Amino acid sequence: MSRARRLRATVAAVAVAVPLSLAVPAAVPATAAPRPPAPEPGTALADDLLVVGHRGASGYRPEHTLASYELAARMGADYIEPDVVSTEDGVLVARHENEISGTTDVASRPEFASRRTTKVIDGAPLTGWFTEDFTLAELRTLRAVERLPEVREENTLYDGLYQVPTLDEVLELRARLTKELRREIGVYVETKHPTYFDGIGLSLEEPLMTDLREARVHKHTSPVFIQSFETANLRELGEKGVRVPLVQLLSGSGQPYDFTAAGDPRTYADLTTAEGLQEIAGYAEGVGPEKNQVIPREADGTLGTSTTLVDDAHRAGLLVHPYTFRNENVFLPPALRDGAEADDYGRALEEHLTFWEAGIDGMFTDNPDTGVVSRDLFETDAP
Repeated sequence: MSRARRLRATVAAVAVAVPLSLAVPAAVPATAAPRPPAPEPGTALADDLLVVGHRGASGYRPEHTLASYELAARMGADYIEPDVVSTEDGVLVARHENEISGTTDVASRPEFASRRTTKVIDGAPLTGWFTEDFTLAELRTLRAVERLPEVREENTLYDGLYQVPTLDEVLELRARLTKELRREIGVYVETKHPTYFDGIGLSLEEPLMTDLREARVHKHTSPVFIQSFETANLRELGEKGVRVPLVQLLSGSGQPYDFTAAGDPRTYADLTTAEGLQEIAGYAEGVGPEKNQVIPREADGTLGTSTTLVDDAHRAGLLVHPYTFRNENVFLPPALRDGAEADDYGRALEEHLTFWEAGIDGMFTDNPDTGVVSRDLFETDAP
């Protein structure tokens, strides 16, 4: 019997015996691994498998709030993930996008009605309210709301409670929780739309470097990763002397927008070839692929056979941290769905275990407690 099959046979019993929200997390050092020789195929490159709280514990609280980040850490996440964009006065704040009508109550604020506008972001027109049109003081008057209310109705209970946090505040929270929980909590920062922000005179790189330096988490061994879907800003950070590990985000379609802006015809598909991954290894220490790039879905709704991406990345010395693992049926392969509703929880643990077996070094999940349980199950059965 395979390891995966043996593990899956125990999932139901473990889930009953140890409720996900009460599971005791393993203490995993939140530091980047060096580049050892490539492991055996299907084996992780890192010594410590990471669970990253995607936008915090966004399965349970409105995303990118201090409450979401704190809950993720208390659930056992090794890293919390703030996406950063800029305010008008050059302060980095945590929002998934610079357009904030879906994640704050700005649309209901009459004092800001005139700020609604249409902009071209990464080549596509977008209408709404944008962080770069607000000072930090103005943004502070807004409150966060649940981005997916149809799927996560329970999270709407917390609408209106939390402010938009600055990156400085996230780093301060990290330091406080590290002391309180007596284990290192890391921060996995994503720079959003760096080419766009450069174009309007609000570069993200310099304030990011300043914030990390002031928080004293700017060294190679600091519990920080910086990630981006673009390539030029990661190279720029390296050229400017950033020492924390950099991670190239990947996608199953399209191309990095800095390629588009430069007239470079290459796509994410080109970057995920063995040759493309070797090039990425020249400026980054890891890749963050869409999970279907690691294990695609078959036509019948089951998970297919692993691609060569993980092994190719490991041969290039790159860590692999795929995104995004979520518990609800709507986000799971059809074969792993339970219940009749899109927001019912499916067999997420089975999905996790299949990916751990593929040799990934960590995962981004909206449900950090589930990620911790799946990792513990996997490591308990590892040879």
